[in-house]
Amino acid sequence: MLKCLNKNIFKESFKLNKKLLNNYFITKNIIYYNNLINNNNLINNNNSIIINHNLKRLFSTTTNILKEEKINNNNNNNNNNNNKINENKFKSPLKNENEKKEFDVIVIGGGHAGTEASAASARVGSKTLLITQSIDTIGVMSCNPSIGGVGKGNLVREIDAMGGIMGLAADESGCQFKVLNQSKGSAVHGPRAQIDRELYRESIHNLLWKITEENGGNLSIKEAMVEDIILDEEEHGEKKKTIKGVILDNGEIIKCKKVVITTGTFLGGIIHIGNKRIPSGRMGDKAATALSLTLNRIGFELGRLKTGTPPRLDGKTIDYSVMSEQVGDDIPLPFSFSNSKVKNDQRQLKCFMTRTTEESHQIIIDNLYTRPALESGEDGKGLGPRYCPSIETKIERFQGRTHQVWIEPEGYNTDVIYPNGISISLPEDVQMKFLKTIPGLENVKMLKPGYAVEYDYIDPRELNHTLETKKIGGLFLAGQINGTTGYEEAGAQGIVAGINASLSHQNRTPMTISRSEGYIGVLIDDLVTLGVTEPYRMFTSRSEYRISLRAHNSDQRLTEKAFEFGSASNDQLQILKEKQSLLNQVYTQLKEIKKSPSEYLADCGIENVHEKKSLFEILRRPQVNFDMVKRYLPTDLVNKIPPLLIPIIDSECKYSNYVDKHVAEFDNLRKRENQLIPPSLNYWDINQLSTESKQILSKARPTNFSSASKISGITPSALFSIQF
Repeated sequence: MLKCLNKNIFKESFKLNKKLLNNYFITKNIIYYNNLINNNNLINNNNSIIINHNLKRLFSTTTNILKEEKINNNNNNNNNNNNKINENKFKSPLKNENEKKEFDVIVIGGGHAGTEASAASARVGSKTLLITQSIDTIGVMSCNPSIGGVGKGNLVREIDAMGGIMGLAADESGCQFKVLNQSKGSAVHGPRAQIDRELYRESIHNLLWKITEENGGNLSIKEAMVEDIILDEEEHGEKKKTIKGVILDNGEIIKCKKVVITTGTFLGGIIHIGNKRIPSGRMGDKAATALSLTLNRIGFELGRLKTGTPPRLDGKTIDYSVMSEQVGDDIPLPFSFSNSKVKNDQRQLKCFMTRTTEESHQIIIDNLYTRPALESGEDGKGLGPRYCPSIETKIERFQGRTHQVWIEPEGYNTDVIYPNGISISLPEDVQMKFLKTIPGLENVKMLKPGYAVEYDYIDPRELNHTLETKKIGGLFLAGQINGTTGYEEAGAQGIVAGINASLSHQNRTPMTISRSEGYIGVLIDDLVTLGVTEPYRMFTSRSEYRISLRAHNSDQRLTEKAFEFGSASNDQLQILKEKQSLLNQVYTQLKEIKKSPSEYLADCGIENVHEKKSLFEILRRPQVNFDMVKRYLPTDLVNKIPPLLIPIIDSECKYSNYVDKHVAEFDNLRKRENQLIPPSLNYWDINQLSTESKQILSKARPTNFSSASKISGITPSALFSIQF
């Protein structure tokens, strides 16, 4: 028996009648709605909001809902007046599919998770349809104009190693490249790029276009909104319900075997600016509220999370002379292992840094009463990312400290500036007063206000490691719907969900990534085993294998595996084999060639060598690098080594001893799983623990190491530190 989950949605859930809706009007602030038509299915249009699945969310906040069309028009006017628009407006090569009514896999949502999922599903061999509100918004960067960072950069390189497109697009569109944490070991290096928004979107569209059906691929695109899911509800013993198709907002049915939902912040999304509430997942786009109701009715437990974005500024009105200049690396490091250089390496843009002031903080403190009343978190303050808090939260949490504001350009052909570090949801007039107290922004023009957005998510413990739901066969979830935050975390889940949706359709063995294989494995394992208590962000400290999981060896860990499942290309595999062959030759020579203490001292200036040692052993020393000893290698071999491989050679030598030690420590930790932890243990006395870990452990008081390891936010490195 096939069942349409949203049938008679209002009759069953709200008992609302048409007369009530048609007469619901509030002075000054108007609620837009749709009449109930087409058998009570809710139809959406450009000037509408979909009624939320939570009745309280609709009627308790009606006085604060703005006329969305007016806000959108105001924002458009601001852009036209203040923003230098790219004269050569991008025209997408992607076509809207209106003919076919059946596919193998359907991906809902065209954000970072959706683009990776649809591309992966198509590469692995399934006829795939990506459904998105608008083709134009595929690949749009909703928040910060950057890719990568500490932990996040590792995810991007792993996505690329598996055949994904995020790294390729970043290399094409990056306007500044910088590896973070370079003063530390390569295990915690964080590749990062400032991105030109328009170039990134253009690159994503072109990469997707190459694998569309018109080019012999398996991908199709359709502009629409999914409002319902069709399930086969016949029970066959213990067999769970399975996917049969989706229903669009216009009533159209599209059949499929698998569905990947990647709705981001659009699932039940509401934007907050002071006391204004706008049903949306991104300013100017509609929220996916009917789909949220569908998931709730299926039986998934929905929670609410919050994220936010800062105001956008007119760069022509900023005084950069009082700010600290931030430049990129001289030799940009590409994200993609298929690239030896990035496209714009000779024209990197500058970023700048300024700070908030005491006056800035006082304005925020004086206006905290105007902050929006949110549905998530404690005291209505919202359950947002701990490591990317709003400026309101920063000022409350860290009193007496000023805060960095990173002034980041949004691209080559625009004057729009993204002030990273001051996400805010206070009223627009307060935002303007606050901005003018920051050095360099005294005369700034605000093009768009900052805002918070709350959205629905599903407890990720409802998922298997393949990202298929346990309740519904063939239904996969990826991205912020699983409680994560960030483009990179979304893309990482998207590629895994897309690969497995396609493999499942073909009745092939699923692909999973273990914690020891990659940060993607750490991410998914944390989600499906621990769940989330706040939006999940990736850090290198979350991995017990971080010494081995370095960004530059992602291809060595994952490309061959991805190739076996059909996601990575043969070209990628050949590049890996050539790289690995060359590295093996170098390592062999480094281990075989030995020099005396006098030779090291005379030729390289290396002291305190007391016996004959191999080049490999000498390179373990922190102060010794490959350039100091390469003179001893055969010249023809040295000439073959590209600059990008030298850091890999250095780190492989330096980490060799630590890797063995780390494995031994982890084995010891596993043996201690059932060891009791004294109730009186004072975690604040353990200097190696972070402040966050001390807070969590002091509150949770785990009885043994096994229970401590299951606490959200407690990393293996924290467990290593617990000694008594």
